Amino acid sequence: MEKISSKETIYNLVSKYPIIAIIMDEIGFKDITKPMMLQTAGRYMNLEKGANIKGIPWVKIEEEFSKHGFIVEREEQL
Repeated sequence: MEKISSKETIYNLVSKYPIIAIIMDEIGFKDITKPMMLQTAGRYMNLEKGANIKGIPWVKIEEEFSKHGFIVEREEQL
């Protein structure tokens, strides 16, 4: 399992692990995975902010990322 930080920008995460764009799209982060949004908002948006804005339960994010081999570490876990 690959550990990623919930505070790292979406742009950085997708740059390191392109599959994250697909995972995010499946969860409901449709807009941020579009190339133009990724280049702009993706440079300051992170998983925690995105989940809050979209109203996506954190447990759903953890489950979906886990299915793809990722552990998402939150600030209080670091």
